[in-house]
Amino acid sequence: MVPNEVYADMPTDPAAQSSRHNAAPSARFEALVLPYLDAAYNLAHWLTRNPTDAQDVVQEALLRALRYFDSFRGGDVRVWLLAIVRNTYYSWRTRSAHDPQLTGWDDDAHPQVDETPSPETLTLLAVDIDALRHALDRLPPPLREVIVLRELEECSYKDIATITEQKIGTVMSRLARARERLKVELTCHPKEVRRHDVR
Repeated sequence: MVPNEVYADMPTDPAAQSSRHNAAPSARFEALVLPYLDAAYNLAHWLTRNPTDAQDVVQEALLRALRYFDSFRGGDVRVWLLAIVRNTYYSWRTRSAHDPQLTGWDDDAHPQVDETPSPETLTLLAVDIDALRHALDRLPPPLREVIVLRELEECSYKDIATITEQKIGTVMSRLARARERLKVELTCHPKEVRRHDVR
């Protein structure tokens, strides 16, 4: 005979059973994904360069993440979420006004200057934060995203390759170009900076 306490815990309403069944994945999603909300917003903010747009991108990305959470098979949740944020941003930009920086980026057309970080690059953190922020804003999105993921989010090359769907070699060369461009942006006068912009 089954004790009465067991029956007390069993919902008799099918809707209540369904609600309890759906609560488990939702709680798991919150526990695994929500701790990386700041990282998601940070990436979206650097890509959109606008706090309101960044919030919109993150909100849409979280809805996508929740919708496809069943397809997450383990691994690094932060990398999975940042990949969704990045893809959401590019989808969002496609729906928005045309941005010439998003098209026409060719890694071969922009030769890499030096793969090893220069002393100037190593001292970027000592630069005035506003100057650094403006310099990052002027980078084309493919360069901005790799440097934000590497230097601000401290992602590994492998993680960045996963997030951006690029080969590790491409990530490394873009990162070297991004560092070089930052150095140029931080050391040139405004007129000289415009000359180096990639259209």
